[in-house]
Amino acid sequence: MAVDNELYNEPGTWWDDDRPMATLLALTAARFGYFEDALGKHGVSLQGKRVLDIGCGGGLLAEEFAKAGAEVTGIDPSLESLEAARIHARQNGLDIEYRHGIAEQLPFADNEFDIVYCCDVLEHVSDVDRSISEAARVIKPGGWYLYDTINRTAKSKIIMIKLFQEWPAFSWAPRDLHDWDRFVTPEELERSLTRHGLENEEFVGFVPGRHPLKVLSLLRDRARGKLSYGEMGRQMRITVSRTDISGGYGGHARKSQ
Repeated sequence: MAVDNELYNEPGTWWDDDRPMATLLALTAARFGYFEDALGKHGVSLQGKRVLDIGCGGGLLAEEFAKAGAEVTGIDPSLESLEAARIHARQNGLDIEYRHGIAEQLPFADNEFDIVYCCDVLEHVSDVDRSISEAARVIKPGGWYLYDTINRTAKSKIIMIKLFQEWPAFSWAPRDLHDWDRFVTPEELERSLTRHGLENEEFVGFVPGRHPLKVLSLLRDRARGKLSYGEMGRQMRITVSRTDISGGYGGHARKSQ
């Protein structure tokens, strides 16, 4: 793989406003808000549900699900990320189980979880279809798979690769964070979901709520050291789009009964 997943093993990666992954904190609210709302429309409450976070990293989303009353288990290949997640959960009085493992070979029994989610992960795994197959295996019949990833489009190449990783005047991310060839189109994803008994309900985009010129200004200010990574992310005001899935996108799917 061209992406460097060792980046997630660096100390202080997840909860430090002055580290690149702090930009994900700004996306967390939009992601969780969408997932909670989508499940609510199907009459599903998170209270008491057994939930698996695949690729939990430092626990950004896991903590949101735990605060909503879910019984959360997080799994990740990075031992350093898992330790950061455990420490932060303890500091915030949250009871979350964190375990070591990979998306392609989950250490859980069949039909174990009510809800499984996989965010910022499918573009990093070695086998997307196997990862979805494993997720489907551990979801209870009638349970839910929640996800987000990055679409493989000309727009995502310009924004996610060129702007975010390569062009010095605007870049904020490590150069090997993403590989455009590893991005997953909605068509590819839906075929895999269907193949493994998951019926996709919809796709939505996750987009900045600011004018494109303002986004460029924020990127430039971050590159010049005028903004922390976290503040840049917050000022982008990431929101859910029902029409634009050309960059980051997500959705939810239900396992057949």
